[in-house]
Amino acid sequence: MSEPVEQLRNHLATLSDLHNAAALLQWDQQTMMPPRGRGARAETAATLRRIAHERFTASETGALIDAARAALDGAPPDSDEARLVAVARRRWEKARRVPVELAAELARAASIGHEVWVQARAESNFALFEPYLRHNVELACQYVACFDGYDCHYDVLLDDYEPGMRTAEVARLFGQLKEELVPLIATLREHADRVDDAPLHGRFPVESQRRLVERTLALMGFDPMGWRLDEAVHPFATSVGRDDVRITTRWDESYFPAALFGAMHECGHGLYEEGIAAELQRTPLGQTESLGLHESQSRLWENMVGRGRSFSSALAPLVRECLGVGLDAERLYRAVNKVRPSFIRVEADEATYGLHIILRFELEQELIDGALAISDLPAAWNERFRASFGLEVPDDAHGVLQDVHWSAGLIGYFPTYALGNLIAGELWERAHADVADLEERIAAGQLAPLREWLRENVHRHGSKFTAVELLERVVGRPIEVGPFLSYLKAKLADVYRLEL
Repeated sequence: MSEPVEQLRNHLATLSDLHNAAALLQWDQQTMMPPRGRGARAETAATLRRIAHERFTASETGALIDAARAALDGAPPDSDEARLVAVARRRWEKARRVPVELAAELARAASIGHEVWVQARAESNFALFEPYLRHNVELACQYVACFDGYDCHYDVLLDDYEPGMRTAEVARLFGQLKEELVPLIATLREHADRVDDAPLHGRFPVESQRRLVERTLALMGFDPMGWRLDEAVHPFATSVGRDDVRITTRWDESYFPAALFGAMHECGHGLYEEGIAAELQRTPLGQTESLGLHESQSRLWENMVGRGRSFSSALAPLVRECLGVGLDAERLYRAVNKVRPSFIRVEADEATYGLHIILRFELEQELIDGALAISDLPAAWNERFRASFGLEVPDDAHGVLQDVHWSAGLIGYFPTYALGNLIAGELWERAHADVADLEERIAAGQLAPLREWLRENVHRHGSKFTAVELLERVVGRPIEVGPFLSYLKAKLADVYRLEL
């Protein structure tokens, strides 16, 4: 590594440390912080953001990037050094357009907004949350105004979570997805009595569920020496470097799949963080760039593995042992894949999940464009939810207040969940082509072969590649709807014993 590249790397290492410190503060706020700590935490978060933003956007950073780029001297474009310089320049050029006080206020508002959201959700009181959401949307609009050269306002926000992706392309993919999902869901609702999920509901003590979750996560690769599992109002995963991974779930004593599959989902995120190559740590490449790729990992582990026919052979004995539920593999597999429109996104079945995301994607665009007033959001949510799902939203907690994202100003994030499903479909198809006897190994509870395939092909690269670039390398095509829909239809045809 040349001296200019090494100097840039050392400069950026401090910023990586600040990023990790902010992640740790956020984890603590959502898992352990006492309620009265929110004021001080908001100021601390804002200070950290201010320091990191000032240091990163300084002219010194630009000079170091220029010197490192000049010193590459014909290095392969996909080398760590070339990609480090390219990613650093992209992020620097975007960040320097944002005033430091706006960056700090975004962090402060996110910290305060989260605590208000927790209370508003518990009380099902949108009016309590409304002024904080309004402030976050106003800040997002100020952020958008810092940029030009995008086709629409929402592109600016989407680009933060899925670099290079544009709203029009997401709308095209989601249009194809919705066109297939709506009639599929309608057909399955007509045959709801073919699948019995009653054994999933009952009385399941938290400690019994915890044993089930811990044993399942151990199969995935959860290592207590480098991981933590905690409880949160809204499950999430974060890391403070590849050797300090934090995941959460939430317990529902009346329905055990919520905690189980929620934990598997977050463990999928954690495996991605842990799998980033050691040599990329404390650089911009040591953080994940595409949240669509990130979500592909959580959705793949939660659904394609966790709710798959093969893994049910390994999971059913654990369910019987830990919870005393006498489900054989076949009944468990069919029960956990019942399609039933419901209110809560994180507990939605695979077929209806995409409609949850499309609803949020459409509402976010209207909020940013000013076509939808904040005060009208609950009514708009309820009306469109009724149109998509055929359900009357009973209260704000089951509707507009159910997700944490808007409280933290994460507007533009939601589309990556459904993009993650599509990417997972492509990776799942390729893994089966590359890994011999994959389903047999999963049925035996041997998840390491899949984990190591994902680590080699996805995780280790960190931010070296965008989602489109990585998919071209691994599966030879961009994000497409077809593989996911083929997987989903084949699975549900099996579950419902129907021709789909």
